[in-house]
Amino acid sequence: MQPDTGTHTHTGTDSGTPPTSPRPSKPLKDMRRFWRVLLAVVAPLPMTGMGLSYILSPVDGGSSFEATVTAYTGHLDQARVTQYLGVPFLVLLIPATFAVIWVSRRGAPRLTTAGALLALLGQLAGFPLNQGGDLLAYMTAKRGLDVPTVAALQKALEEDPLALTGGLLFIVGIVLGLLLLGLALWRSGAAPAWAGIALALGGFTHPFMPGHIAAGIGLLVAAAGFAGAGWALLRMSDDDFDRAPGRPA
Repeated sequence: MQPDTGTHTHTGTDSGTPPTSPRPSKPLKDMRRFWRVLLAVVAPLPMTGMGLSYILSPVDGGSSFEATVTAYTGHLDQARVTQYLGVPFLVLLIPATFAVIWVSRRGAPRLTTAGALLALLGQLAGFPLNQGGDLLAYMTAKRGLDVPTVAALQKALEEDPLALTGGLLFIVGIVLGLLLLGLALWRSGAAPAWAGIALALGGFTHPFMPGHIAAGIGLLVAAAGFAGAGWALLRMSDDDFDRAPGRPA
C-alpha cells in the first residue's frame, strides 16, 4: 500500500478552475419587415416601367426591324427613354412575381404553384434566350450601321432554335403564368379582388392588344395587380409573412 503523500492529480473540474458557462448567443436580427416592404415596393415596378415604355415607343411592337430603325432614327432620345423604362422589367420581374406568390401561396396553394412554375420558367428561359431587337435597332439608328446587314443578323438571331424556345416559354409565362397567379391572388382572399383580376387580365391580354399604346395599357393593368399584392404585403404582419428567425434545434 502506497503512503498518501498529500498530493493529488487534478483533472477536469477538479483542477480548481471554475467551469466556464457558454456565452449567451446574440439574438438574430429580424429582417422580415425589410423583405416584406422591399417586395411590396418592387412588385409594381416592372410592369409599370414596361407599360410606359410601350406607350412612349415611337413604333408598334412586332414592327419589322427596318421600320423600327426608321422610327428610332427620328426619335433617338425617345427610343432611349423607352429602353431605360424597360430595365426594371428585366431586373425586377422575377422578384415581383415572388411577391405575388408569397401573398397567395397559403390561400390558393395549387393555383399559386401552377402559376409560379409557368411564370418563373418563362421568365428564366425568356430573358437569357430571347434577346429582343430593340437595342440592336437603336444602335443601328444611332451609329448609322448598315440596315440590311444588321436586319439579316437580327433575323438570324430570331430564327435560332434557342431564341424561338425562349420566346415561346416567355409568352407562355406571361400569358398563362400571370393568368393563373392572378386567379390565385383573387381566390386566396389575401389581396383585394380587383388586384387578382387586374393581374390576370393584364398578363393574359397584353400580347393580343393592337398597337403599342393598347399593349402598354394592358401592362399597366397588370402593374395594378402587382401593386395590389404589394399592398397586401404592407398590411401583412411579420408573423404572417414568415417565421421568426431562430437557430435550428
